[in-house]
Amino acid sequence: QVQLVESGGGLVQAGGSLRLSCAASGRTASNYAMGWFRQGAGKEREFVAAIGWSDVSTYYAESVKGRFTISRDNAENTIYLQMNSLKAEDTAVYYCAADFVPGRVVAGTGDYWGQGTQVTVSS
Repeated sequence: QVQLVESGGGLVQAGGSLRLSCAASGRTASNYAMGWFRQGAGKEREFVAAIGWSDVSTYYAESVKGRFTISRDNAENTIYLQMNSLKAEDTAVYYCAADFVPGRVVAGTGDYWGQGTQVTVSS
C-alpha cells in the first residue's frame, strides 16, 4: 500500500504562483510513477502532469505546459507541482496519484490516490 497526502493548496490571484506537495509513504514509494490530476466544479477529472520514478520522464497536459513544473525528491518520497502564471481556469481540487506503471498514472487509472487539495485562483 502507498498513502498519498497533498498539501500546498490555497487562494491566489491570477498570475500568481503556488507549489503543491504530495508526500508518499508505504512500501517502496520511490519506485512508483506519480502525478497530478485536477477536478473543477462540475467538470470531469483531468490529467495535469506526471513523472517517472527516475525523475527523467515527465508528462504534461497541453493546458499547463510552460506554466507548471513537476519534480520529485525520492529521498523525501515527495513530488511537487510548481504552478506559475495561474489562471482562473486552474481553479480545482488537485489530486496526487501513484502507480508502478507510469502509463496508468497518465491514464488516471493509478492504484493510489490522495484526498486532494483545493486551489482557487481569483481573477
